[in-house]
Amino acid sequence: MIGYLKGKVISLKPTQILLDVNGVGYMINISLNTYEKVNNAESVSLYIYTSVKEDSISLFGFQTSAEKEMFELLISINGVGPKLALGVLSGIQVGELKKAIVSSDISRIIAIPGIGKKTAERLMLELKSKVDNVGGEDVDSGYLKIRSESVSALTTLGYNAKTAEKIIFDILAKEPQIPLEDLIKKALINLGK
Repeated sequence: MIGYLKGKVISLKPTQILLDVNGVGYMINISLNTYEKVNNAESVSLYIYTSVKEDSISLFGFQTSAEKEMFELLISINGVGPKLALGVLSGIQVGELKKAIVSSDISRIIAIPGIGKKTAERLMLELKSKVDNVGGEDVDSGYLKIRSESVSALTTLGYNAKTAEKIIFDILAKEPQIPLEDLIKKALINLGK
């Protein structure tokens, strides 16, 4: 099994990267969080999870070992496959997901695109005792505060929590240091389109 790859970036999309490792091109599925970290890099090192099925072999790449560990925990849950797990890790950072699971913050987990109430409950039930073992990407408390305050403001104005969460995530991905007031203004402009 392939566990780690280091190579030159041939092409990069938000969900996939083509990596040249000594003349061999590897197509690797990645999360949006990994994409943000490797965007504009000429060479990249990724921790790899190899998924082998009867009709395909798929590679999933992660910039940090903590993200790979969380991915492996997620796919250990019945009904959560690699694509859904990658979607979860695209919608929330590892440290934030850890915190949501431990604190039983079901509303935060449901806000992740592709996760319903039953799946969120299963995640919390099955992973609560296991997430402590996941290496710590500490969550930037300032980032979390501005994110939760802006989502709260938008939901108070009557917008759907999942939609608000996605728009806030997209804006913060491009402008992580944006002030709260500007973030809400931008989100309202995007929601008005």
